[in-house]
Amino acid sequence: MDAPIPMVMSTGTSHELDPLMRSIASGNRGALAELYERTSSKLFGICVRVLGSEAEAEDVLQEVFLTVWNKADRFDPVKASPITWLAVMARNKAIDRLRIRRLRTEPLDSAAEIKDERPSALDVLERAQEQQRLAGCLEELDEQQRAMIRSAFLDGATYPELARREGVPLGTMKSWIRRGLVRLRGCLQR
Repeated sequence: MDAPIPMVMSTGTSHELDPLMRSIASGNRGALAELYERTSSKLFGICVRVLGSEAEAEDVLQEVFLTVWNKADRFDPVKASPITWLAVMARNKAIDRLRIRRLRTEPLDSAAEIKDERPSALDVLERAQEQQRLAGCLEELDEQQRAMIRSAFLDGATYPELARREGVPLGTMKSWIRRGLVRLRGCLQR
């Protein structure tokens, strides 16, 4: 896979990079290293000019060579020379990075205007305390009232269904639940 790269004397033309591009397309890592050695300073300069930051230029340069490794087989020497292809890719990736940077430049204070739909920590804590109080008050009811209130209000059973299930008249069921709710309200108001 990493076959030796045919050495081409530097003639000043960018077509000397053609064999490297073909080698990279076939998976030759040594060819990628040589391409990097021959072109990275020029590409880095392009990235620095566009971005104005050496750190970001280094990141973009790494993206460029990662793209070269993954897409060298798409390089067409008829359309452009290797150095032109690389320079255009470096410039475009640097511009993309610049656009992303501009998108991130909103002031931090603008985040305060974004509403968070989730409940606050205080709301969650209050809700948990209310649920504990409700559970405690339900435990103070007798078993029958507690079961009927849970069935009616938590399970969604209707009063007629509960009356049939317990074998009592509908009025009696309503009275049991009403008395249980009165006791529950009294407990919750303490």
